Amino acid sequence: MKFHFASALIATVVNGIIIFLICCNKDDETTITDSDGNVYHTVIIGSQVWMVENLKTTHYRNGDLVTNAVDNYEWEKLLSGAWCDINNNSPNAAIYGHLYNWYAVNDPRGLCPAGWRIATDADWAVLAEFLGGEQVSGGKLKETDTLFWHSPNTGATNETFFSALPGGSRQPDGPFWYFGYYGLWWTSTAENSEFAFYRSLSFDNTALFKNHFRKKCGLTVRCIKANP
Repeated sequence: MKFHFASALIATVVNGIIIFLICCNKDDETTITDSDGNVYHTVIIGSQVWMVENLKTTHYRNGDLVTNAVDNYEWEKLLSGAWCDINNNSPNAAIYGHLYNWYAVNDPRGLCPAGWRIATDADWAVLAEFLGGEQVSGGKLKETDTLFWHSPNTGATNETFFSALPGGSRQPDGPFWYFGYYGLWWTSTAENSEFAFYRSLSFDNTALFKNHFRKKCGLTVRCIKANP
């Protein structure tokens, strides 16, 4: 993604039916750089500013390393922050970002660059509402075509330029699941001591789903601009 866009929801009437359109205009905001020097682009959707790419830093904001847990046994035993590449294949990071457990998401040292934070469940709810509700907003967030998403990639328009990709997940005991079929993003919102909420998109649905996973799971992460 090479541009920044400001979007607005506009309603028009065609044959008596109200149709909502998302109009995008180029925005002048600069790119964002993380602790590893990775560069991210941004998009404005309603009142929110999101990063277009998934996070792929290996350091916390203060420069401390996040543990890279490759081995399944190590991943399962960790109760502190960790990351891995999808299928432990490092080239995947350039496209999909890293997978992080929720302990990394919740670490007070922060994964996102200064001025940014990991989106809460409420942030995702605001995004879904702006896009017409949870049942239809997923298609507007997904990257189009089937280069990255498995067929049929139902309803994908990417009209928001959010460019969501199906990075899948890593299970608490280490195996990788859902790559190419589901995009799953941690929220910073815990449900209880063992589970936290995530949001997901599917290759065969237009919805933006909400559910919970054990905090030991590995999911992708999106940053949102912090309120002033």
